[in-house]
Amino acid sequence: MKTEKNMTPSHNSASPTWGTNTKLVVALTIVVIVGALLVKFQFVITPLLIALVLSYLFHPLADFFQSRLHFSWNASVATIYLIVIILLLGLLTLGGVGLVQQVQSLVTIVQDAITTLPQLIANISGKVYQFGPFKFDFSALDLSAVSSQVLGMVQPLLSRTGALVSTVAGGAANFLGWTLFVILVSYFVLAESGGLRDRIITVDIPNYTLDFERLSRELGRTWNAFLRGQIIIFFLAVIVYSIVLTVLGVHYAISLAFLAGLARFVPYVGPAVNWIILVLVTYFQVYKLFDLSPFYYSLLVLIIALIIDQIFDNIVSPRILSDALKVHPAAVLVAAIIAANIFGILGVVVAAPILATAALLWKYTMRKMLDLNPWPEEEQHQQPPPPGSRFLVSIRRFFRNLGLKRKKTA
Repeated sequence: MKTEKNMTPSHNSASPTWGTNTKLVVALTIVVIVGALLVKFQFVITPLLIALVLSYLFHPLADFFQSRLHFSWNASVATIYLIVIILLLGLLTLGGVGLVQQVQSLVTIVQDAITTLPQLIANISGKVYQFGPFKFDFSALDLSAVSSQVLGMVQPLLSRTGALVSTVAGGAANFLGWTLFVILVSYFVLAESGGLRDRIITVDIPNYTLDFERLSRELGRTWNAFLRGQIIIFFLAVIVYSIVLTVLGVHYAISLAFLAGLARFVPYVGPAVNWIILVLVTYFQVYKLFDLSPFYYSLLVLIIALIIDQIFDNIVSPRILSDALKVHPAAVLVAAIIAANIFGILGVVVAAPILATAALLWKYTMRKMLDLNPWPEEEQHQQPPPPGSRFLVSIRRFFRNLGLKRKKTA
């Protein structure tokens, strides 16, 4: 009797299994609730994504503080975010207001230049230009159709840009509030991870632990290589353009440099928009280097910008990014347009890794739907070199060989 009494409670406490219809109803209910929440609180999605990206980017730095400087994990994270807050306050104090004013003035100048663009094209079409032994005769060309098409494409973009800049300038308190929200969320996410990157975002579904671990590692390689590499390229472009445009005497050099850096995220269209704005600003500004004519001064700036972008496209970017993302640039352009409509400026920045993530998830889903092995290739356990490491190794090797040659000569 004792045995029966002991067995009865355990038998009655067994949870009944759900049938197929119950599972389907629950799954559809969850999808509807999640979709409704996303629609209702979509304004929070972009800050949350930025916070997660910051947590992921700051993780190696916190790990460096913990392993090399022997800080505790919480102290490492607190140190990093204290530095970030100090830098942010310093930037806002020193150049925040001035940068917004520069952007507003830049948009105003470009809008004014666009209105006089048809007259400029008409003047160009009626002249003959001599470049040394080369002669270009535009007197027989009718470029009015070209000017109308350019106006139709550029004016809506500039009007939206002007409204965006005005909104940002007028809502400074709102911007600071969301910035504080992003910093706090990313701080708590990184601090609670305990130094383990896999704990930044945790997904626990029974029987799928190995699949999610593999997906996490694959996505980690993609986002790690792209984000850090692309951010390095962005800051390099901003620094180079700031120095070059300042030397050339171009007005609003800092704003134009940031525009050139953002253009690196959008293939094809980004650099083209950057070149057009550079030409318009330099043509209509009062100061001209070496007292050049507006046409030759704009042409000089355009040629230098083309050379800089070619160096980035053919030397810098391949060295830093390597084969981090196996996606076509045209597909990245389409993804940037779609992501910009959904996530704003953040969508343009992360369009390429989002596309690579979607391709990986699509491949996994399709192979599972067809009852195939979702991982047909063996995983590469060797970690890829960090962005720019090959370039740095080649520099160190060069100086090492140079030192050996000097020793042999001595």
